[in-house]
Amino acid sequence: MLRMHFTAGDIARTRVADGPDRFWESVLSLHRVWEKRPEPDLTGWRKHVIRNAQAPLRLLLPLVPARGYFPDFLTPAASAEGFEAGLDALLSTPRHELRDQVGRLAASGSPPDGWARSVAEGTAPALRRLGEALRDYQRIALCPSWQHVRARTERDRTWRARTQWSSGTDALLRTFGPGIRWCPPVLVADYPVDKDLHLDGRGLLLIPSYFCRRRPVALADPSLPPTLVYPVFPGHPARSPAAGALLTADAVGSHLARLIGHTRAAVLQALGSDCSTSELARRAGVSVSSASEHAAVLRGAGLVSSTRQRNAVRHSLTPVGLALLDGRASQAPGEPSHRRR
Repeated sequence: MLRMHFTAGDIARTRVADGPDRFWESVLSLHRVWEKRPEPDLTGWRKHVIRNAQAPLRLLLPLVPARGYFPDFLTPAASAEGFEAGLDALLSTPRHELRDQVGRLAASGSPPDGWARSVAEGTAPALRRLGEALRDYQRIALCPSWQHVRARTERDRTWRARTQWSSGTDALLRTFGPGIRWCPPVLVADYPVDKDLHLDGRGLLLIPSYFCRRRPVALADPSLPPTLVYPVFPGHPARSPAAGALLTADAVGSHLARLIGHTRAAVLQALGSDCSTSELARRAGVSVSSASEHAAVLRGAGLVSSTRQRNAVRHSLTPVGLALLDGRASQAPGEPSHRRR
């Protein structure tokens, strides 16, 4: 059991990530490669990876056993800025951290082979090979399906971020269902080891993951930025505790597309949380100039508000825009909602 202890400052600093993290998805997808009987929706993917990614798998699988501990350096916080930033951070990991974490891997029952020991030593050739293996694995295993991964996680992320925006972090932390339970001021998660983590005002980053299955995953080192990677809702909304909300979102999205066009509806739905124009473009899958134009139209309709912060313009949903996406367009702002959690 994992118990994450919150203070008032942690509540204020808790947020949902903008989308899936390529390094976390890489590591967690390696767990799926290990499985003898993978879930049906991953059977074809697993066969493709085993057939085409044998070289990177030979280097990565010894560092990521089927169960239990794997080194924290494989999931650097800098990866939130993109794959290259994460790779630079990983390859810059201090030698003592490489040595300690590979040593912990050995202590957990996964004796490192010669390759893993060379990573622990932090030699330039070993780290270069590790970087090339990660890049090749990304290209083969994740890039062909990344659009699908993003779509599945974006649906979940948007709903949770919208819940936090409209009802607060306490409501957000209650959305995770039986595997992650909010018992203020402690977030309790099903976990293979018994552990307490005191956030101490650092807040918590919640990362939605497609390849995370069954139970959430956290960093092993308590001194690192607190992070909880959680499984997104299943593809079939009826199996989800938030099925009603997700089905409503789908229906509203269909009506919105007919009303304002598919691209503009996608831009509106991508605004689950405050973001810059470039972030909005990435989420909606359009160019920056197109995102700016659509945001201007939505702002003129009173659905989006925009503010300039230094050299960037940041956009967020207005209460009217939020109500429209939540299927509560007929409800006046400030009118009590029976659907809030």
